[in-house]
Amino acid sequence: MTASEAFNERKGVCRDFTHLGVAFCRCMNIPAPYCTGYLGDMPVDAPMDFSAWFEAYLGGWWYTFDARHNIPSIGRVPIALDRDAADVPITHTFGPNTLISFRVWTDEVS
Repeated sequence: MTASEAFNERKGVCRDFTHLGVAFCRCMNIPAPYCTGYLGDMPVDAPMDFSAWFEAYLGGWWYTFDARHNIPSIGRVPIALDRDAADVPITHTFGPNTLISFRVWTDEVS
């Protein structure tokens, strides 16, 4: 889904909403990389998947924006950031593959 489709259809997943936020920022000449990783502190009952968010450079500081969850997060675990989702895939394979198991645990470090 493109940023335009996410805007017009008012639906999507974290990747789509992040692309939309990045597009809005870039239209205003605000540097905004696409970020991918995990949200380790989200209180969910289901297994967590990867997540996406973006950063924006405003007034000399980088700020993080999560267009999907819209709540403060201290457990964000960034894996990669770049121009868009195509540049930061969590996995990239050729041919058939099967992921048997994948688990991520996060703990706050004092």
